Amino acid sequence: MLKRIDDPIENISPRGPGPANSVALDLDPFLSAGRRQAIIIATFALAGLLVGCAYDVLSTPQYTATTDLLIDSQKKTDKNEDVSASIAELTFDTAAIDSQVEVLKSEKIALAVVSNLNLTEDPEFVGADNSWVGRTLAELKTLLDFRQWFAVEPKSDADPKFLAERAAIGKLENNMQVRRVGHTYVLAVDYTSSKPKKAAVVANAFAEAYLNDQLDAKYDAARRASSWMEERIAQLKAQSLSSDLAVQKFKAEHGLVSTDGKLVSEQQLTELNSQLVTAHSETARAEARFNQISEMLKSGEAEGAVTDSLGSPIINDLRQKFLAASKTESELEAKLGPEHLQVVNLRRNMAEYKRQIFDELKRIAETYRSEGEVARAKELSLRNSLASLEDQSASTNQTLVQLRELERESDTYRMLYQNFLQRYQETVQQQSSPITEARVITSATPPGAASRPKRSLALAMSLVIGSLIGLAIAALREYRDRVFRTAAQVRDELGLEFLGILPALREERRMEDRAGEGEHPRHVKISDAIQRYSIDHPLSSFAETLRSMKVTLELSLSDRRPKIVGVVSVLPGEGKSTLAKNFASLLSHLGAQTLLIDGDLRNPGLTRAVAPNATEGTIEVLRGGRPLSEVLVTESESNLYLLPTVLKRQLYHTSDLLASPNMRALLNGCSESFEYIIVDLPPVGPVVDVRAAGPMFDAFIMVVEWGRTARAVVRTALLSDATLYHKCIGVAFNKVDLKKIHLYESKQSKDYYHARYKKYYTLEKEVA
Repeated sequence: MLKRIDDPIENISPRGPGPANSVALDLDPFLSAGRRQAIIIATFALAGLLVGCAYDVLSTPQYTATTDLLIDSQKKTDKNEDVSASIAELTFDTAAIDSQVEVLKSEKIALAVVSNLNLTEDPEFVGADNSWVGRTLAELKTLLDFRQWFAVEPKSDADPKFLAERAAIGKLENNMQVRRVGHTYVLAVDYTSSKPKKAAVVANAFAEAYLNDQLDAKYDAARRASSWMEERIAQLKAQSLSSDLAVQKFKAEHGLVSTDGKLVSEQQLTELNSQLVTAHSETARAEARFNQISEMLKSGEAEGAVTDSLGSPIINDLRQKFLAASKTESELEAKLGPEHLQVVNLRRNMAEYKRQIFDELKRIAETYRSEGEVARAKELSLRNSLASLEDQSASTNQTLVQLRELERESDTYRMLYQNFLQRYQETVQQQSSPITEARVITSATPPGAASRPKRSLALAMSLVIGSLIGLAIAALREYRDRVFRTAAQVRDELGLEFLGILPALREERRMEDRAGEGEHPRHVKISDAIQRYSIDHPLSSFAETLRSMKVTLELSLSDRRPKIVGVVSVLPGEGKSTLAKNFASLLSHLGAQTLLIDGDLRNPGLTRAVAPNATEGTIEVLRGGRPLSEVLVTESESNLYLLPTVLKRQLYHTSDLLASPNMRALLNGCSESFEYIIVDLPPVGPVVDVRAAGPMFDAFIMVVEWGRTARAVVRTALLSDATLYHKCIGVAFNKVDLKKIHLYESKQSKDYYHARYKKYYTLEKEVA
């Protein structure tokens, strides 16, 4: 038995790739789609190439001239930059360069170019575009502008000169381009025209208009700044004078006298501080000298000295005499002894000299004491004067604070006035000689070669665009291709087995009468070549697929006897009757007793193709009017028995007739005589006959027209009839184009290599 999917069809999900394919990208589906849509892609690519060729041939050559402008990158380092400084004097960054690009592209520059070159009189700028490309684009724009379809354009009352200027400006803006050269301060002005000389003239005119605009802008800025400064200077002058008068008035009101910019009281206070410091130093020095000489006198040492003692001639003379007597006393004492009279006299003289020296030092000490008292008295007097002056100054501190505030305000206004006066003089000089920081470094010259159209690029782009359009349409066609084409789609979409492919057969009817004399009247000779294809070509791929169906049927139904099989399709015209007839003929030709019943009681196409002369059949048997043996028809070549259906009038309840007990009795009655009962049933889409009679059948074979029947339609039909789905042994593709099947099947499918099987089949020349 074949393994069946027992889950309901709505629970069947498409089978994803296995672990081996989860990493690698499978390009075969894309390559196959490309091969299938190769004609579409090639057609659009060729059409695009032809359009590119037409564009190259018919388009007017355009020439582009370029003028290079350098924006001076020098910057001012002075923080107090002039209010009228031009843009080039400021720090340049990307935004500043982009701003200059926009200035060059501005309407003001374009209007200056129009005026300088008198372009309103040039037909190229105020007339319509005479090139075929321009005319075509204009017509397309007019056609696609749906607002003009319903609107009535009002009559313009604008000045014709103004309209001409607007047209010329629009033409300039469309053909002009400004770009920054790399990361430099160079701006390239490109202008494109059909005339090389005019392109150069216009490009240079843009540069000239830009330079003039920069000069005018700087002049206007300086003029406006000077006018504003004049008013501001007058205001500052009045404010400075007013503040100076306020300072002087305040001093007069509060008795504040100043010399050399300082108050007299402040000068006196400063001088007293200086004198007090000096007096304090003199007092300290006098006390130090007095203390030193006092210590010397207390010690009784005559050898000590102070500054005045060293300069005193009396003390110096006494010390000389003292030293000479001391020396003589030492010599005589050594010769005559210490008690000698001369030695004693010398000692008495030395004591007198010493006393006189001390008397002189006491006189100096008294002088030092007097000087110290004078210094202390002077210091005390200065301190008293300073304290008195400080008391007077403390009473005027609040007044001085107000004075200082008035003086600071006066100084501020005076400085502002001086600065603005200086800047005003600089601005006036700058206004008299404005200099622009932009300059032309390369003037435009008439180009020698056309800039567009770039013929090779146009051809390449048109080819690419055409190919892309073809790819898009091909992708849309692939996306919209929702029909059955591969065995994998049957398994993934329906969960059923795939029975094989039946090639499309050419309509070929044998016109000669094949009925021989003396034969039984219910024995037919079928003249339709398609209905007897499995008999005429038993070794063809068509017959091989039918044999594969027989094997599948045997495995599905095992030893069941008889095997009642319904052949169905979803839509009419898919070839189910042809398959049923050829399948039944093949079974009978193989030796199995086979009965073929035309079960399509509404449109018995099988009977019309096989037994058009039959007068009675299935309807009469089911209604009990005739026995089965009297209406059966036999195919002589295969010994196939056929129960035809003859419509003498339209039936309204065919489903009831097929599902009736008489139909069940008919099938049961045939079980002893036939091994296979093949029933050609009506399509399941338009009628419900199959659903009504489904329980009577052992199996169903679903026939799908390859490349025509939508997968969703088949899936919906099976969803609506669970009996049909569970008894369906598989799906067979009919009317398959063997020349295209390899474009849809993967290399893992055996049908991909169908062309290589030809040597195993015969008479393949009759297969379309």
